[in-house]
Amino acid sequence: MADIKTAPPPSFLREAELRQAIELLFYAYRDFTSDPDAILASYHFGRAHHRVIHFVGRNPGMTVSELLAILRITKQSLARVLGQLVRRGFIEQRHGQRDRRQRLLYLTAKGTELERALSQPQRGRVARAFRDAGPEAVAGYRKVLLGLIEPSEREKVLRSILRE
Repeated sequence: MADIKTAPPPSFLREAELRQAIELLFYAYRDFTSDPDAILASYHFGRAHHRVIHFVGRNPGMTVSELLAILRITKQSLARVLGQLVRRGFIEQRHGQRDRRQRLLYLTAKGTELERALSQPQRGRVARAFRDAGPEAVAGYRKVLLGLIEPSEREKVLRSILRE
């Protein structure tokens, strides 16, 4: 009887390739966040503030509960960051029309200005990388990033990012 051996994994699934991909993600994230980090530091803010500003800017009128679901942080952590952003005039909270208990979140003009300053260098980095890589690589990149998201969350994330 012939000895049937399992075929080796494709080269892109080998341990060394996977470790390199993980390491590249760490380096890319480091550089992707470096410009906004410098801007945030001048306000004594951190990356949590950046994420809140980003998602409130992309979803004007979102509820605190919706923001908690996206960020997956504790209410206590969000309360600290959101409180700072509200007190310093970057975000405003409004009561819901139908449910006055709801707190709807909006960037103020000052918040919109900060969001643009934070995202501009990131948009530049992504645009340069996309231009250098070409359309097929960009499609593959998006497919890989989507594959990193929990399967149960993918449709919701896609609906959220593709609304433009």
